[in-house]
Amino acid sequence: MTTLVFGHKSPDTDSTGSPIIWAWYLNETGTPAKAVLLGEPNTEAAFVLRHWGLDRPEIITDVTAEDQVVIVDTNNPAELPPSINEAQIQGIIDHHMLVGGLKTRTPIDITIRPLACTATIMHDLMGDVLAKAPTGIKGAMLSCILSDTLEFRSPTTTPHDRAVAEKLANELRVSIPELAAKMFEAKSDVSAFSDAELLRMDSKEYTVGGKELRVSVLETTAPKVILDRKDSLMRSMVDVAKEDGADQVLLFVVDIIREEATLLVPNDLVKQIAEASFGCTVTGDTVVLPGIMSRKKQILPALKL
Repeated sequence: MTTLVFGHKSPDTDSTGSPIIWAWYLNETGTPAKAVLLGEPNTEAAFVLRHWGLDRPEIITDVTAEDQVVIVDTNNPAELPPSINEAQIQGIIDHHMLVGGLKTRTPIDITIRPLACTATIMHDLMGDVLAKAPTGIKGAMLSCILSDTLEFRSPTTTPHDRAVAEKLANELRVSIPELAAKMFEAKSDVSAFSDAELLRMDSKEYTVGGKELRVSVLETTAPKVILDRKDSLMRSMVDVAKEDGADQVLLFVVDIIREEATLLVPNDLVKQIAEASFGCTVTGDTVVLPGIMSRKKQILPALKL
């Protein structure tokens, strides 16, 4: 039986590249495996696939009781197929906080480490087998790390993430600044996406003070392109929240170059959350949060009412 390897819904570079990396490793070590996605990859992830000559994995919407699966880059049931607890989960490889809610039929291998990127963990788990990896696999691994660390700007970056990325770049004879610049340029091109697509593109469900939130982050080198759509994005938040069963959408526009985030403030609830969480004073419909770049390390842990 072929094992399906996938990450979270709304796949970013790590949730697109890591399934490909781990499926290659499983096949190389004798376990038939196939990388799949739970949605269309974002613009940066699509660029990475093209750049390294990798085929886009098949997109699936659900799994069955007959499916053997490995979950990567998440352990949150809300980000996984509806029937995930019916599937035969074989393993989890992740770098996020433990959410709970997944059920397995037997003991499984779980690796969750406080690193910036799932691909960094895979580098360590693969050991000497990585030496056999083709350029595309190593390139995907490097790209995942550069994406999740924002080229080492993110506070989630560890010395080990950086060391692994620099080692891979040296082996591939790739300039990290040049590759990262191309990736971030691709990530910043959001012209083809509707407001609703942007609000869901890189988002997590989170509960604060009894309020169900969709916390969205858009990382870009061209924040003005997104902020110029501020009014329509805030109008769209109402419908997206209603459709997704949330009380509110929070949108943080992360400026990769200036290393700051701009939070859109459409109403008093978001103003209250912003001021309570980040110690800021909100006077308009946006607030700039200097140094805020990571949802995992700086945004979600800080949120309160």
